[in-house]
Amino acid sequence: MHDDRRITEQRLDRFVRERILPAIYGRAIPLQLSSWDAPGEPVPAAEAIRQLFTPQEHGAPWGKAWSTKWLHLQGEVPQDWGMAESTSVEIIVDLGFNSDAPGFQCEGTAWRADGSIIKAISPRNFHVPLKLLGGGLSVDFYVEAAANPDVAQGWSFAPTPLGDKATSGDDPRYRLGRIAMAELNETVWELNQDIWTLSGLMHELPTELPRRHEILRALERMLDVMDPDDVAGTAAAGREELKAVLDRPAYASAHQLLATGHAHIDSAWLWPVRETIRKCARTFSNVVALMDEDPDFVFSCSSAQQMAWIKEYFPELFVRIREKVKAGQFIPVGGMWVESDTNMPGGEAMARQFVEGKSFFLKEFDVECQEAWLPDSFGYSGAIPQIVKEAGSRWFLTQKISWNKVNRMPHHTFTWEGIDGTRLFTHFPPVDSYNAELHGRELAHAERNYRDHGRGTMSLVPFGYGDGGGGPTREMVAAAHRTADLEGSPKVRMGTAKDFFTQAEAEYANLPVWVGEMYLEMHRGTYTSQAKTKRGNRRSEHLLREAELWCSTAAVRLGADYAYPRDELKRLWRLVLLQQFHDILPGSSIAWVHQDAERNYEAISRDLEAIISEAAQALVGDGDTSYLLNAAPHRRDGVAALGIGEGAGSGAGVQVDQSGESFILDNGVIRAVLDGNGLLTSLVDHASGRDAIAPGQTGNLLELFRDTPNEWDAWDIEEFYRRNVTQLTQADTIDLERTPAGAVVVVQRKVGASTITQRVTLDAGAKSLGIATTVDWQEREKMLKIAFPLDVRADRSASETQFGHVFRPTHTNTSWEAAKFEICAHRWIHVAEPGYGVAVSNSSSYGHDVTRAVRPDGGTTTTVRTSLLRSARFPDPEADRGEHTLELSIRPGAAIADAVEEGYRTNLKPRFVTGGHAVEPLVSVSNPAVVVEAVKLAEDGSGDVIVRLYESLGERSAATVRPGFEAVGATATDLLERVAVAPGVTAGEDSEVHLVLRPFQLVTLRFTR
Repeated sequence: MHDDRRITEQRLDRFVRERILPAIYGRAIPLQLSSWDAPGEPVPAAEAIRQLFTPQEHGAPWGKAWSTKWLHLQGEVPQDWGMAESTSVEIIVDLGFNSDAPGFQCEGTAWRADGSIIKAISPRNFHVPLKLLGGGLSVDFYVEAAANPDVAQGWSFAPTPLGDKATSGDDPRYRLGRIAMAELNETVWELNQDIWTLSGLMHELPTELPRRHEILRALERMLDVMDPDDVAGTAAAGREELKAVLDRPAYASAHQLLATGHAHIDSAWLWPVRETIRKCARTFSNVVALMDEDPDFVFSCSSAQQMAWIKEYFPELFVRIREKVKAGQFIPVGGMWVESDTNMPGGEAMARQFVEGKSFFLKEFDVECQEAWLPDSFGYSGAIPQIVKEAGSRWFLTQKISWNKVNRMPHHTFTWEGIDGTRLFTHFPPVDSYNAELHGRELAHAERNYRDHGRGTMSLVPFGYGDGGGGPTREMVAAAHRTADLEGSPKVRMGTAKDFFTQAEAEYANLPVWVGEMYLEMHRGTYTSQAKTKRGNRRSEHLLREAELWCSTAAVRLGADYAYPRDELKRLWRLVLLQQFHDILPGSSIAWVHQDAERNYEAISRDLEAIISEAAQALVGDGDTSYLLNAAPHRRDGVAALGIGEGAGSGAGVQVDQSGESFILDNGVIRAVLDGNGLLTSLVDHASGRDAIAPGQTGNLLELFRDTPNEWDAWDIEEFYRRNVTQLTQADTIDLERTPAGAVVVVQRKVGASTITQRVTLDAGAKSLGIATTVDWQEREKMLKIAFPLDVRADRSASETQFGHVFRPTHTNTSWEAAKFEICAHRWIHVAEPGYGVAVSNSSSYGHDVTRAVRPDGGTTTTVRTSLLRSARFPDPEADRGEHTLELSIRPGAAIADAVEEGYRTNLKPRFVTGGHAVEPLVSVSNPAVVVEAVKLAEDGSGDVIVRLYESLGERSAATVRPGFEAVGATATDLLERVAVAPGVTAGEDSEVHLVLRPFQLVTLRFTR
């Protein structure tokens, strides 16, 4: 037989494009239009509908960036429309869409005249069925049209002013397209779905497989029987020709795909939070309408914050969603407040993501999520398995690791083992997308790509337009039905994530194990971009720690005389958790988002400072004595951990000598030498007598790197950045200041258009040297790091993560190690050889790198660098420009325990209050290796005290925990404060709790008052 395959495929493509698609809608008439332009930010529907609407021209330009236009659509349906079999009436609304990008442009929401929401209007979902308007033959409804600009610009990563309302311009960005009442031919629409499914499958089948040719010839027969001049009249005959190939059942061994509707709605990204709220309403109204049409359709919603927005701003829609939850179609998943970043949030914040998310879903829907759902976060901390399990969940899902640039994950279904040994059933969907359309190409890829064939038989597919694109469509649901049992295709079944995990866990025993973090070999720049957002996060986390501690202490010590601000603390926690979303905290959003974040952090700081001040003053009472509030988990300046007392002196003062141009600072604990340019030439701890700085090299070395990633500017750092570096070795001025606490060397430098002032501080009794770097940053496409070349032969570095730390090799023996050229650490990073180590702590930085070199003398130099600032041009062309202060300390002769203590010291600055008496700690722990991370009152309002603690050194540690108040009992709980089994936890007498903890074990204790 002659091979005419290409000819037939081309014939099919043109026939669909020119004949079938135009025939989906038959008769059509334009609607009467009027409009009203919202003068500023969006307004509620009820308010907009009351406005004076004026006539609106069809096809007119509209919408300056970020504006809102309300359209009023009116008309009468002809009597004979929709009367024929398989026809119905719909309104089609084209706001000027580009159908190539469903989530990154204008979109709309349809509203009834009574102010109830109908559904979304989006580039690939622009129809409104007449039956949704309330019946009758009159068309009378409103469309809220949002002129969201296309910030992505085809993913060119070019700088754009569109991400800031102040610079986005006043010119209209769109032109109204077709807005009409039309008659839908359902048979033609169904035929189009048949063709789409079969053609997609056909193109994925090998040419030598008979099934491919069988589908081709069926499509050819369909083309032959159909009349191109009467598509509507011959569509049924065309469908009949395809019936036999659509009815062929799948292979018995076909891979099974559980498809769950999804809409990965970024809580902010290339649009502000205020637009996300509307995107949620559009998407969720869409899926509820789909559920009304198809009882098999199931949708997974992963963010409690988004549901809270719907409850607050769209209560009528929230009621409808609640009904669908009860019906088992609208499924809360994930159990987190937002789909947060997991690299940078602190331990308690990561725990609160689950506490707030799961509590909300339980309260509002009586649903407890069993899976953590994080398809798009930029890598996954090794602490996550324990946190997920402690929250009462069983499973984990991610997708983003498919973006790895170098190494491919070896499994799709596996056990993930965390830093403490907790194991978690994990799935990584082989479809490699969280925005699937259920196209044949995607389904075939999922089957081919699955790496666990022979052991597992199924995987999960989240389908629906994401990133704000509107979620699943009726076309996707149609594809799911057609591929449920189709030869050549995986078997697709719609269902819930719980359905998938339950079945996959049951069928797949002896899972392979992945140990430690799941590092994303991409988006490493997110540890550094938008420094003010990161500083706001770190500061907020520690202010919340202080506020909860002192408020709890006041509530217990003062009883009825002090009211615990439960609601206000919850509000502030939720605001902090929102800003840990995986495009806000990482610094990968438009300017508007980060301006909002900075304003929010300022408000959070102001409110928490007031709460702390009120609680502290209530605790110490009236008087003239100055007291130190020690919120750290370690004794500080003579004051017990978590207590309030008169601080002891810090010991002898600081001796300052000058030798030539060098400054020598010595407090009897450590000795630091800075040369005439402010570079650290020596750092000795007197206990060991050893110099931490490598011979002939200098620390406190600022290095400026070229930073021009191939794409994804705010997200990425490429390894080749290291090849272009300028070392800032020259100082403009250097001066010495004496302070009551010690001595400060002040160094000023200039680089490019930026000025840098460093304050290098040694205080009396301090075990570390402090360095505060203030930068008026005006660079573009540059990265600023601070380097410490250390005389330490370290084969690995330790970086703090949630409730522990993670080790990473300093060498690059394998491609996995080489890919980790930029790593994330929380408050500290530590490098050591047996018997000696150095810790570098920071107050707001997360990005680091550690390199090593062997010197001619045979010694090894291990260089620790902390990334201070970047200056990406997309999506915020002014990212990080302005003034920043970044603080760190370097502690020589430090063990891991010293690094842990130094991290808290750097982030919990001394706080003093004047009053009449000291305050004993609410709780004490006998072993400093066991660190208290949070003290708070119970969520249930009982007044019980909750203490969250963890083993911090990575070793087996024993401790006794004693309440400093009258308690009638103590129990171990999960993160949601429900009684739980905690290995190594034993209740003793007088409500003491005895602990024998495994490395990094996390424990939550409830002391009953």
